[in-house]
Amino acid sequence: MPERGRTTRDDTSPAGEIRKDSPRPTRSLRRTGLLVTFTLGGLTATPPLAMDMYLPALPEVTTSLHAPAASVQLTLTACLAGMALGQLLIGPMSDRWGRRRPLLAGLALYVVATVLCGIAPSLEFLVAFRLVQGLAGSAGIVIARAMVRDLYDGEAMARFFSTLMLISGVAPVVAPLIGGQILRVTDWRGVFAVLTVVGIALTVLVWFRLPETLDPADRHSGGVGEALRSMRTLLADRVFTGYVLTGGFAFAALFAYIAASPFVIQEIYGASPQMFSLLFGVNSVGLMIVGQINGKVLIGRVSMDTVLAVALAVITLAATALLLMATGVFGEAGLFPVSAALFVLMSVMGLALPNTQTLALMRTHHSAGAASALLGTTSFLIGAIASPLVGIAGDDTAVPMAVVQLAAALVAVGCFVGLCRPWNRRTTLEGAES
Repeated sequence: MPERGRTTRDDTSPAGEIRKDSPRPTRSLRRTGLLVTFTLGGLTATPPLAMDMYLPALPEVTTSLHAPAASVQLTLTACLAGMALGQLLIGPMSDRWGRRRPLLAGLALYVVATVLCGIAPSLEFLVAFRLVQGLAGSAGIVIARAMVRDLYDGEAMARFFSTLMLISGVAPVVAPLIGGQILRVTDWRGVFAVLTVVGIALTVLVWFRLPETLDPADRHSGGVGEALRSMRTLLADRVFTGYVLTGGFAFAALFAYIAASPFVIQEIYGASPQMFSLLFGVNSVGLMIVGQINGKVLIGRVSMDTVLAVALAVITLAATALLLMATGVFGEAGLFPVSAALFVLMSVMGLALPNTQTLALMRTHHSAGAASALLGTTSFLIGAIASPLVGIAGDDTAVPMAVVQLAAALVAVGCFVGLCRPWNRRTTLEGAES
């Protein structure tokens, strides 16, 4: 059995299949592998479902609740902050009590919070229960990622994350489209009614079909103190912290787009909610396709660090182009060139996000829940900070969005180069071998 804290590839075949002599509890998962994969994909789809389906309704919420655009964007910030803080709590809980119990409790609370969001009488009420919705919904994100770490390692883990990106990537494609169509027949409250139904369906699926993946022998027996020590040990690993921060700031560039694009595309460039939903869906398809290229073509042929370096370079170039267009350097930019730059930026996230997650999680096996929590919490907290910044100059300019995206991309590059040091093979492997 692998030593605790040690990364090993002994449990997987070159094709990424779980070996029959693996000490991990995977027998039931082998029998229901496809269903489990789709269930994990559904859990990782919680953020795009909770946020992207709601995006076309943001301008309507400003009118309905008599609030300015910058204040309404706090509903996104609250949900994102909740997802960040919730992961920090639920991840270590899943290391102690297993994956299923915290997951089911989180999903049940998510359903209740979503119902209350749908009946919110004021912006303050909506912001408060978007926070609760995020706290509860974080269970699906952090535990799904920890379950993947329970089952896979190395290149197999990277391939599985790319597969999850294909499945969960359907959510940002269809969510804004569904949201736009819901607005044709009802108001923004109907969006939360649909989210409630989805939450109930996912809870039922997990209850009946998703088995436990963490063997009792691998669970922590300690309480808060042990969880904090595990996180401190992980953060002391410079390379792990580097990948966490790199992924977090790359995610911030993505979330700046998520938070600002409803206003940039609809208010500045005059697109309808349905056109915005279509463009958002196209960008999500790009992310899915690039994610599959990563998993099916690049992994095993090109080092993950090299792929990540290229992805960060392209994200930086796309953000630079957006800033130049927003400031009028190329003259008055229309919807098409701005959409094209956003398409490139979002698509390349299909390379950046799964590889940063894999490279970080490869450095730990024991305390996978805590490691997953640190990954998710960092990404969502940085994204929550980026969200209000994109509206700081009002909703009639795209400059703040582009500035936030470029700044986040440059910091991500700095963390990758300064902390991960991928050219130094010895530092890259140290944490994985200890």
